[in-house]
Amino acid sequence: MNLQSNDFELFGVTEQFVQDTAQLAERWKLLQKEAHPDRFAAQGAAAQRVAMQWSVRINEAYQRLKDPLKRAAYLCELHGAPIRAEDNTAMPAAFLMQQMEWREALEDAQSAAAVDALEDEVQASRRSMLARCEQLIDAERNYAEAAQQVRALMFVARFSADIDRRREQLGQ
Repeated sequence: MNLQSNDFELFGVTEQFVQDTAQLAERWKLLQKEAHPDRFAAQGAAAQRVAMQWSVRINEAYQRLKDPLKRAAYLCELHGAPIRAEDNTAMPAAFLMQQMEWREALEDAQSAAAVDALEDEVQASRRSMLARCEQLIDAERNYAEAAQQVRALMFVARFSADIDRRREQLGQ
């Protein structure tokens, strides 16, 4: 293992958006087994500390690779298209209008059925946006546009959390 490896190299998988999550999980288990600090007990505290650092590195990489949104953001970053979500919130007008409509629908939702219907719509949009990320990253290698798609997906993820909170408010 090499500390300079990116997450894909560390896991021995192709640097692309589409990933086999079962393969990632299996590879994670193998890497964790290799780096487990207990395997280095006989080599002393320094070797165990290094193994612990590797274990943390492996876990961080796994968290990025298994989550489609984090994986897309990571790929954009690797290819020179930083997400910059904290200072780049510009979105297309149509997307902003959709967000406003969803927010209004969420505020107006007074039943589980209304919240569920909105969640279904949001999740369908999320799936469509993830498919667009796949196209932009794996097929077109258009990381700048994919970064914009990732920022939009971040909005959707936050809104999904708002849906969950609304469901709790309604006692469901």
